[in-house]
Amino acid sequence: MAHVILGLLLIAPQSFYDLIKGFEAGVALFYSASSGSIKRALDTLLARGLIEVASIEAGGRGRKVYRLTDAGREEFRAWMTGELAGPDLETAALSRLYFLGLLEPVERAPVLRRITARIETDLAALAALDRHLDTVDIPDEHRDLATFQRATLDYGIASHRFALDWFRDHIDRHETPNH
Repeated sequence: MAHVILGLLLIAPQSFYDLIKGFEAGVALFYSASSGSIKRALDTLLARGLIEVASIEAGGRGRKVYRLTDAGREEFRAWMTGELAGPDLETAALSRLYFLGLLEPVERAPVLRRITARIETDLAALAALDRHLDTVDIPDEHRDLATFQRATLDYGIASHRFALDWFRDHIDRHETPNH
């Protein structure tokens, strides 16, 4: 979540309320966050020196507007251009895709290639599990359960294949001149 907040603040300095609205307006399509988790992430980013308070509005509420520091910009860029970590591939991939336009054009295709490499790795693991399950004898009392567990695996494989095709197509379009 911290990197998503850094990306939103790279677009423009924002208040806590603005960040909540930013999540609701677009980020929530791939990343779910509560106001409490956003507040905790802001506090952590402040403590790490990755963001700072740009201004405090006068008045009863004293609304704080946050902006990135140079260290925050470097952290965001390192995250965008680094390897995808964590078990939630879809969120990791879509988070980077959402902010890809913040990188220099020459940096974008390598990010997309790292995403496709991770999808290929995860798809290979799912395919290996699928092959292994073909060799397993399922007891009669677990056949119904196994049917739906296998359907879940089939969905995961199909989803990864779709994502792989989609990202490869996006790379091709991105690397083609005049697009």
